[in-house]
Amino acid sequence: MKEKFYITTAIAYTSQKPHIGNVYEAVLTDAIARYKRQSGKDVFFLTGTDEHGQKIEDYAAKAGVSPKAYVDGVAGEIRAVWDAFGVSYDGFIRTTDPQHERVVQKIFRRLYEQGDIYKGAYEGHYCKPCESFWTESQLADGCCPDCGAPVTRASEEAYFLRLSKYQDRLLEYIETHDDFIVPASRRNEMINNFLRPGLQDLCVSRSSFKWGIPVDFDGGHVIYVWIDALSNYITAIGYDPDGSSDAYKKLWPADLHVIGKDIVRFHTIYWPIILMALGEPLPRTVLGHPWLLFNRDKMSKSKGNVIYGDDLIAFFGLDAVRYYLLSELSLQNDGNISFEAVAARTNTDLANILGNLVSRTAAMIRQYFGGVVPAAGETAEADAALQTAVLGCASSAVAHYERYELADACADVISLFRHCNKYIDETTPWVLAKSEADRARLASVMANLAEAVRIGCALFTPIAPDSAAKIAALFGFASEELTTDTLDAFRFCASGCAVGACGALFARVDQKKLEEYLKQLSAGKPQDKKQEEKPAEPVPGVIGIEEFQKVALRVGQIVACEPVPKSDKLLKLSVDLGSERRQVVSGIAKFYTPESLVGKKIILVANLKPVKLRGVESNGMILASGEDEIKVVFVDDSVPNGSTVR
Repeated sequence: MKEKFYITTAIAYTSQKPHIGNVYEAVLTDAIARYKRQSGKDVFFLTGTDEHGQKIEDYAAKAGVSPKAYVDGVAGEIRAVWDAFGVSYDGFIRTTDPQHERVVQKIFRRLYEQGDIYKGAYEGHYCKPCESFWTESQLADGCCPDCGAPVTRASEEAYFLRLSKYQDRLLEYIETHDDFIVPASRRNEMINNFLRPGLQDLCVSRSSFKWGIPVDFDGGHVIYVWIDALSNYITAIGYDPDGSSDAYKKLWPADLHVIGKDIVRFHTIYWPIILMALGEPLPRTVLGHPWLLFNRDKMSKSKGNVIYGDDLIAFFGLDAVRYYLLSELSLQNDGNISFEAVAARTNTDLANILGNLVSRTAAMIRQYFGGVVPAAGETAEADAALQTAVLGCASSAVAHYERYELADACADVISLFRHCNKYIDETTPWVLAKSEADRARLASVMANLAEAVRIGCALFTPIAPDSAAKIAALFGFASEELTTDTLDAFRFCASGCAVGACGALFARVDQKKLEEYLKQLSAGKPQDKKQEEKPAEPVPGVIGIEEFQKVALRVGQIVACEPVPKSDKLLKLSVDLGSERRQVVSGIAKFYTPESLVGKKIILVANLKPVKLRGVESNGMILASGEDEIKVVFVDDSVPNGSTVR
């Protein structure tokens, strides 16, 4: 019997069509799932959509449709994007599925009946964009300390989950299971920023909106996202507090949850505590991957820097885009994407190295051996060197796959193909072909190349499955010859197989064609942007010049930046004003990464009264605009630090 491997993505929020940054997670998870299938595992790959909440209710109202009609449309779009990217999921759950809703109600009731959920109330200042309550002391100049939006005084009855009850047990589990949270930096963040300082009980119901799963014993409340969305990992495979299915008993616990770094807390603190309260085992590993940025900035529609996957596929082809995504991001560092960057890597790695190797090898076998891969004959030192290099790359790639280090696995695969091209240059088959006396030697060269291509093809399969299938068909590799247990030796599997004609596997990108394509895309943006624009807010009452002159606006350069502990939305900036440095806290973490801000010049309100945000002093405020998406006002690098803005 095959060993099971249950793998999941975070379920996508049904607010709007996903951009390429959202797609990365699905492609990463798909590549891991494909590798595990190659390794002989019985894989179940789950993805899906998160479809409840106040924001969905608001989006639907603006669109003039019911919330269900709205999420039906967006969920269909999301699924179509996943399909376009070859995401080989086995299950697709929607949180509006009746079975999911029924089981979530049962989960909530059980936790309430056993005392892990209790009824209380929020009272304080409410931020609608964040859907959060704040105390007076937590406000920043009367506004939300996370996003800076205005707040309103409100109170709301709610149910709470006793996180505090389980925090010591969870801390001990994380400290004794090194592979529970990867990479290690995310693990350390959860321990030091959240668990050791202590957990506050979590609000798990809302009464201010209706679009959600009702609490079946208290009709005024709907079950909030923390229990609703997170429970999808078990409801989708048949969990039920009254008796779970055989599928659940087989698949749970999940072997791997793949999520973005911004939601690690929810999946490694809230979710494990829910499972502990239910008496269920925890997932084995939670992988918090980095972000894919556009020109080192987080993508958002309001910034006008969104790239959609279908636009990339239309120009480059599916596998070139998949390869770029997987090769660009390590587990630790954010990656960057642009059409120009995809073009450059397509030309260097895929066209020049991989495509060139496959076409050269196939062409020489057809020319010198009538299109049939010869058996290995006479050997030489170069053959042993090639075999050592190829098997070394294969071993390294497998190790990286096992650690979910896909970017490193991609590098290993390209290195393998690069060794093959070097081998061709060293052995000069075109010279050997001139002499009948070198026939046996030429046969060995071709046999070694075909076998090296087989090993590379197997390793390339999770990354670019369509292109790998074309290579396999070209050389006659059988599926059983592309499993991971065949990569430890040269087996010369293709000997005697016919090699067909080979066109360009990956064509070089023509720069002029790319420029023309980008012009066409750009031509369509103004209309799209106009449709998305919100009505401008009315300008507040006028002030005199004397009042304005009281505001000291100075140009500063961000020289350091880091997240504020225990906050998903705050960044701590060190700003050089020329004559001094200021520490400033800003609610822009959802829109900018620390590394993308370092070196940028901004405008600072320099004479603002200092405040504390989440216990961190902020001495100033940077200028930014936007509501749903915040955009910082940057200044040209030529403007000196400390310059007055007039």
